[in-house]
Amino acid sequence: MRPLRSMVAIPVALALLGLFATGSQAAPVPPTDSLLPLLLTRGKAPAAALLAREESGTRYAEAGPGISRSDHFRAGSVTKTFLATVVLQLAAEHRLSLSDTVESHLPGLVRGAGNDGRALTLRSLLTHTSGLYDFTRDTEGTVPVLPLQAVRIAVTHPPADRGRFAYSNTNYVLLGLVVEQVTGRSYATEAERRIISPLRLTGTSFPGSRTSLPSPHGRAYDPDGTDVTELDPRVAGAAGELVTTLTDLDRFYAALLGGELLPPRRLREMLDTRTAHGSYGMGLFPAKLPCGVTVWGHNGRISGSYVRTAATVDGRRVLTFRVNTTAIADPALEPALLAAEFCPRNP
Repeated sequence: MRPLRSMVAIPVALALLGLFATGSQAAPVPPTDSLLPLLLTRGKAPAAALLAREESGTRYAEAGPGISRSDHFRAGSVTKTFLATVVLQLAAEHRLSLSDTVESHLPGLVRGAGNDGRALTLRSLLTHTSGLYDFTRDTEGTVPVLPLQAVRIAVTHPPADRGRFAYSNTNYVLLGLVVEQVTGRSYATEAERRIISPLRLTGTSFPGSRTSLPSPHGRAYDPDGTDVTELDPRVAGAAGELVTTLTDLDRFYAALLGGELLPPRRLREMLDTRTAHGSYGMGLFPAKLPCGVTVWGHNGRISGSYVRTAATVDGRRVLTFRVNTTAIADPALEPALLAAEFCPRNP
């Protein structure tokens, strides 16, 4: 459920994959679709699929058996973009402030081992600069826990330096609790009425404790081949519970970056990475490609599923790709796919 931070190695990765010629004339970047089979051969995934969206239409490709465009799958930390959007909507409605302390909404909850909710703001949770320990390090992303249990696990550990970017799922579990405290409704209910229903994301849901996936769906596998299609989503909760489809993720990120969900000021805040020293905005992170293009989005990793969505800053071009296993074995493949999709090709 942590974002991959391998973009600095993109030029080397592309060279290793043979995507650029070493002579005086560079070869065109191959179409993204032609790279998809590498997620099987080098990435060790049973199957992979992608859906690209732009103003002229959509493009779908798949590789390997048992995967299809209409599949529902677990999206892991992509959930964070949905939750951050809800929090920023509440800020736009003046129902909370990003400078509010965690203590002011959840009194007494973040205490212990040097942790203190009175010193942490909602902004620090959104940007992963709170220093709070990631509870999934203890649960290994396989043990279902309730939100309060997740926080209690985290506050038994000393915090990292506040103000430094340190990705922690605990931050977004706390934000889910804040949404419930402010609205009187769960983060899932708020996301459904504010995002999922208005955008008609008919394949997207927050399953709660439901272990099965909606139909249609394929199978999900751990790297050792174990079938983990049945999974209790409470292993991730507000930090990674979401179930969705390729179509819905493309639509959501296009709408978000296109200004359909947030006022301009709040969208600018979401894209502002200064608090996290360039690493993260609020529920989104940037990836600068070797051609100079910067794309925005999030990845999601949960047992049996890895997904990555990236989009241009205006939301006019979006790419989502997924594999039906927990991780891509070759980390160079992700930046290569993004470059193939978003970097201009030679004629």
